[in-house]
Amino acid sequence: MTTERHRPPILKPNEFYTFRSYFQMKFAPADILRELGVTLTKTTINLPVAASELLTRLPDLHQRLEEAIARVSLTSEAARREVLIAPILLEVAHITKAIVNIEYPIEVNQYLRGDLDYYLQSEHNILVVEAKQADLTRGFTQLATELIALDTWVESDEPILYGAVTTGDIWQFGSFDRQEQKVSQDLMLYRVPTDLEILMQILVGILMQG
Repeated sequence: MTTERHRPPILKPNEFYTFRSYFQMKFAPADILRELGVTLTKTTINLPVAASELLTRLPDLHQRLEEAIARVSLTSEAARREVLIAPILLEVAHITKAIVNIEYPIEVNQYLRGDLDYYLQSEHNILVVEAKQADLTRGFTQLATELIALDTWVESDEPILYGAVTTGDIWQFGSFDRQEQKVSQDLMLYRVPTDLEILMQILVGILMQG
């Protein structure tokens, strides 16, 4: 006679978790998300891309970022946020007329709560950006839980929610299919300043699609 064995749960029913808690976990991302009722896939995401003609101030942004990388010591997450990430998102907000929320708090339940580093809201869509000094893999796990939380939090009926995790000089996108309850992790990485134009086209495209 055999008895069915069950693996102990990663998420304890009597504990509370913030989004940052998931960054600190060493479990496989797919195992963590499975306990939240969501599947994870790594694939090439068909991301929205805006026309390059919208990026009228791109040369100036490119120059400012190059100079910042050369002159500023980017050894802390705060430095990367201020010098690399914020200028990009503020330019995206300028183009899309989006509102930028910084350290935006949400609370869905004991497993999904905390602050979103950047939460951009345009007339058509939303975008969440998680800033990390290093470790995109675990940073993506945190981003995924934020997208899952937003599925309940936001009132829009957009079928796909988008987010990005970034160290400032490297960006990776993710999406959440609200109907299938599936998180997709994009295989592509975008580097700043090398890939700045296509990165900006995607960020703008997400917020302008409708």
